[in-house]
Amino acid sequence: MAVRMLGAAVLLCVADGLHAFAIDEKGDIFNRKACPAFLMFVNVAYLAGMTFELPCNCKPKDVLSVVWYFQKNMDSPKTTVLTDFSGNVVVDSSRIRTGSDILKRFSIRMFSLIVFQAQVMDSGHYLCGTEKGDFFYGYDVDVQPIKNIRVAFVDRNQHVQDDSTEKFFSFFTAFWDWSRCDRCGVRGEQQRIGLCYVRSAKLHPRYQTAVPNVTSCGSKALPAHLQWSGHLRGPEIAIRSCLTPCRKKEVPKEGVQAISDLISKLGAKPWLPRVPTQFHKQPVGSGLIITCPGARPEHAVAWDKESVRLYRSRYLIGVNKSMRIFIDHGNHLHIQQVQDDDEGTYYCWREGRMVAGFRLRVSYLPRRWRTFDDPETIYAVKVIGLSYLVICGLFIVIHVCRCCPWALWYLARR
Repeated sequence: MAVRMLGAAVLLCVADGLHAFAIDEKGDIFNRKACPAFLMFVNVAYLAGMTFELPCNCKPKDVLSVVWYFQKNMDSPKTTVLTDFSGNVVVDSSRIRTGSDILKRFSIRMFSLIVFQAQVMDSGHYLCGTEKGDFFYGYDVDVQPIKNIRVAFVDRNQHVQDDSTEKFFSFFTAFWDWSRCDRCGVRGEQQRIGLCYVRSAKLHPRYQTAVPNVTSCGSKALPAHLQWSGHLRGPEIAIRSCLTPCRKKEVPKEGVQAISDLISKLGAKPWLPRVPTQFHKQPVGSGLIITCPGARPEHAVAWDKESVRLYRSRYLIGVNKSMRIFIDHGNHLHIQQVQDDDEGTYYCWREGRMVAGFRLRVSYLPRRWRTFDDPETIYAVKVIGLSYLVICGLFIVIHVCRCCPWALWYLARR
């Protein structure tokens, strides 16, 4: 018993020591990096829909909590406070909606600001400071839109955009590294995200960039006329095929696979992926959007309908304007006007692993008789009545206009 108590005490001492070391190490970061005497804005760029983190890289020793501020433009009098003045705002990212306000999509953890599902309207200045308005560190955030993003399929010999050079500036695309293959064991796809950047010697000196005279196209460091020119070029995505083996724990054992093949030959169900599956019933003719659990726009995500691979080269949004089933740039699967043949199980791959299944069942809504209390009936009656009054009014006006000349002519002759 004494030996167990001694061991527990040793473990507690070790845990306290590691916790103190972590706190000292975190505080040592601020001790090593001094805040600039003149506030600078560090330029960073992201794609719309992404989640990004802005660390407060410096602060005085006596400041125990930070306050984050958002300012659209440098000279704008409107400033949004992104904090509860305690520096510990934590939100549940699973409950965040894309269209929600920025005040519902941010979180502060360990002096860092986290913005979930960034939107183009989130572009601007983010400042780390105190409640009194003393600023330590600033960011120039550029969230680039995906509405008119350009896609290049490398397997079809499609190429990315060439650099465009003008008199005082030049635009180009800075690409990230290729993502992981979105599937394993079978042919998959990988993508490479490219953001718009501009090279110019006329940048504002208050903005700090990783490369001299180079900043993102939506940066506030550009003069006003150059910012407008930046809208002529948007972000890009390059997509190519790939093939990568699965890890050992993701491949079914030989015995299981042999039994699966035997059952399949006998006419029973073959081996199915052992992933969590959600069941859903959708009425025919309605729209449906399926989200891959835990996936973000920068992740490598793929969709399958049972044994059919829904490759982006065919199902990516914009490839065909008449598509009813497509994948958007946020990795969501869209099914418009659900039909009977859409019924089945849809599987989601994330970062090369199959992570979830979605079993869809199509149903028909029973015919319901309308009553005068239904909002649709009231709306229809109002529209029909208003249309009848408008038509009657036009009928009267037209006949009055036709009869007035005859009446005036008759009165003149008398």
